[in-house]
Amino acid sequence: MAQFKFLNEINSFIAMDGELAKGPVPRWQRKLNLSGASSSFNSSTLGNTSARGMLSVSQSGNANNTLQLSTTGVSLKTPRKNSGKGPTASSVKKSSQTPGKGGTNGQAQPGAGGDRFIPSRTATDFDLGHYIVQQSATGSDENGENENTNGQTALSPKQSERIRSLSEAMRGCDISSKPLLSYRVKPERPPEGHVNPMKAMYSVKTPMSAKSGSRYIPNAPERILDAPEIMNDYYLNLMDWSTDNVIAVALGSSVYLWNAATGTIEMLFENEGNDHACSLSWIHEGHILAVGTNAGTVELWDCENIKRLRVMNGHSARVGVLAWNSYVLCSGSRDGTIVNHDVRTRQHNIGVLEGHTQEVCGLKWSPDGKYLASGGNDNLVHVWSAANGSPHAVGEPLHVFNQHQAAIRALAWCPWQPNVLASGGGTADRTIKFWNVANGQLMNSVDTKSQVCGLLFSKTYKELISAHGYVNNQLSIWKYPSMTKQVDLMGHTGRVLQIAMSPDGSTVMSAGADETLRLWNCFTPDPLLAKKEKLAVREKPSLLKQSMR
Repeated sequence: MAQFKFLNEINSFIAMDGELAKGPVPRWQRKLNLSGASSSFNSSTLGNTSARGMLSVSQSGNANNTLQLSTTGVSLKTPRKNSGKGPTASSVKKSSQTPGKGGTNGQAQPGAGGDRFIPSRTATDFDLGHYIVQQSATGSDENGENENTNGQTALSPKQSERIRSLSEAMRGCDISSKPLLSYRVKPERPPEGHVNPMKAMYSVKTPMSAKSGSRYIPNAPERILDAPEIMNDYYLNLMDWSTDNVIAVALGSSVYLWNAATGTIEMLFENEGNDHACSLSWIHEGHILAVGTNAGTVELWDCENIKRLRVMNGHSARVGVLAWNSYVLCSGSRDGTIVNHDVRTRQHNIGVLEGHTQEVCGLKWSPDGKYLASGGNDNLVHVWSAANGSPHAVGEPLHVFNQHQAAIRALAWCPWQPNVLASGGGTADRTIKFWNVANGQLMNSVDTKSQVCGLLFSKTYKELISAHGYVNNQLSIWKYPSMTKQVDLMGHTGRVLQIAMSPDGSTVMSAGADETLRLWNCFTPDPLLAKKEKLAVREKPSLLKQSMR
């Protein structure tokens, strides 16, 4: 019996038909458990391993009682990843195709769309969408849809009436066959008067000052000069800036010259008694200064030699404004007349323009010398045409503009549009108006909320600067032609009487009733833009350099 017990122990020890209760887990089984394979895949794998082979012990009936070992199965080898029979997991994975891609070598079918919808806000009309959604929401609870025998939707009478009224509201648009929202073709506009209450959420514009493309404008003046005893009179023009960079200003009974380049100050002359200068104007090229007096005369001064050249009569009242056009000097007076003076000849008076009924306080020639604009205390703007081949105006006014409600002292011509004239009204008007003198039409009108004392167009930018009085006494810079305000230059405690521009167009000087002169660097050219323009202009290659080898 002992030998049978020994055989049973050997048989149980070497039997392979059951799971191993002790010992480490095989490497191939551990890898399968860690990989997180499916249960079906694990069960099939374990089934294959159990059937792979078994070793049994049997006792033969021969005389020697020998043991015979028999093996059943295919192989006793440990399973591997790659086997010679059947496709592996990696080969199956490589042969699978990506979802959404056709069988034509991974290329999308021509008629298929993308995998997600991306709307375009630029092609979407939110007003129309909001209107349609509101209209459909009001009748969605009442209206139902029934399908007829042909598979088409049958509309109830109430829903048909709603669609008909909606089509009429959409100007005859067929709502049933046209999409409500279109991202490729822009739909029709909503009916007039419909307002989307959520439109403000998407239509807020970024201020010009916050945009990266807007330029920097200093808010503080570069320099402040004292101007004691400057006359606070809206109708006088007591300052001018020459092409030689010299500023002439009338202070009380004296006229002073300030060289902006060197900073030197020189007194030109001083009147005796109650006489004083009422207007100053430099000739376009040279050092000749015209001075209008309260006695009705016009004086010409040589500022280089500090010498008075001549005195010209022609008015019966003070001369409050002057304007040069080549060798012709036009003077406007309180008597309502404009006199053309030819400064070359002894008989200087070559023509008188009569059109204003009150004092002439604004006078400007156009850049091309074809038109003369005059503004008066009679709330009228006159445009005079120059004589053929002559730099002076004659005859009746070409246009008379009467839309202003106060005196017009501020006049400015557009440098890049010679036919455009800007005019500013006084306290009762407070507007800047733009006129097309070619056809006499009003182009635009802007309410500035304060008295307009001066206007200047920039030579560097397409902008306009205006000088104002009560309430803020500010200088305002506007984009032209949109007339979007760029900035307000504050500092004067009294109204700005006059403004003048430097020869290079970068600086503006303002004369205020607070007896100060302030210089503003508001039109300084962009250094980056100037550098680009400089690089764009290339030197013409020399013929000598081209021939040299």
